[in-house]
Amino acid sequence: MRVSKAIFFACSRDGLKVTALLQSCSRSEVWVIKMALVSEFLGQLTLSYGTEAEPAFPTVVAFRDFDPISDAARLDAALRTKGVDEESIIDILTRRSYEQRQEIAFGYERIAKKDLQTALKGALSGSLEALMLGLMKSPAHYDALEIRAAMKGLGTDEDTLIEMICSRNDRELADIQKVYRELFKKDLEKDVAGDTSGDFAKVLLALIQTKRDEPSNVVDYEKIDDDAKSLYEAGVKRKGTDEAVWISILTQRSAAHLQRVFERYKSYSPYDLKESICKEVKGDLEKSFLTLVECLENKQMYFANRLDEAMKGKGAKEKVLTRILVSRCQVDLMKIRREFKKRHGRSLYRAISEHTKGDYQKALLSLCGGDD
Repeated sequence: MRVSKAIFFACSRDGLKVTALLQSCSRSEVWVIKMALVSEFLGQLTLSYGTEAEPAFPTVVAFRDFDPISDAARLDAALRTKGVDEESIIDILTRRSYEQRQEIAFGYERIAKKDLQTALKGALSGSLEALMLGLMKSPAHYDALEIRAAMKGLGTDEDTLIEMICSRNDRELADIQKVYRELFKKDLEKDVAGDTSGDFAKVLLALIQTKRDEPSNVVDYEKIDDDAKSLYEAGVKRKGTDEAVWISILTQRSAAHLQRVFERYKSYSPYDLKESICKEVKGDLEKSFLTLVECLENKQMYFANRLDEAMKGKGAKEKVLTRILVSRCQVDLMKIRREFKKRHGRSLYRAISEHTKGDYQKALLSLCGGDD
């Protein structure tokens, strides 16, 4: 008897089908089917482990009792109002998920006979406009635009490139590259290579090539020790630094593996890896290495620190605030809030309240999702 893998796959999801099939088979056929089902089950376990998504801690979730036509009509009225009703726009767009915003945009186009993003751009200005337009874009679309803006015109915004490329995982980077190509008819890798240089460029390009190992349920202690030793011997142990070794290990090993490598590294070096990076390299290369290590250790703490830096001194770096809250509100902003409070002794909500103002402040606080 020959039974296709597709049948096994279907059976694994329907207990009644399994029972009926087994009752009609001989002992040898039953054994074959059971072994196939076990194999399929184990295969699914391995697959899910290797591609497991990062846990989500959003502050913006799908709105209950969602009515896209009602929301679209409210937006139409808010945009037509003399002086513009910013409060209603903020209330709707910051409290709906991205998917719901797309439904609202579709409903708005039917009611107003024009594109919602175009209407928002015409009615709003400054940081509030940038934030609202950012919310209307998919994560990959938004990231692609931010990366492009960091390289457009004279000079390059290296800090933004480091944040955007070093903090995204391989799946996110692959999506960004695809959207970047669709939007600008250019290759992201070539644009980054043209706007950066040296070992700094090599780090960014290695990440864009998305060659990081898939996570494994097997802990390879020998490889962990080898990598920790290699990092030490390529840096602190020798005169000068073999940057190629650091780049290869930090951009190609899985996050779980590297977390163990960082711990093991302390048994070889009198400094932890971040201290070693600060001693061995400088400038944008130092920033990119530190960002990689910080994101691999605790990505939410990295973003909490970026937000704190953006609100130090007089005024706030509104582009940084906008980018992080827009890009993380449906990902992990709740956890970023917790890390911010733990590290900086005050809530993110309070910090935003102290360093921003007006309708832009209201929009940020709504995305923040509450005080801690």
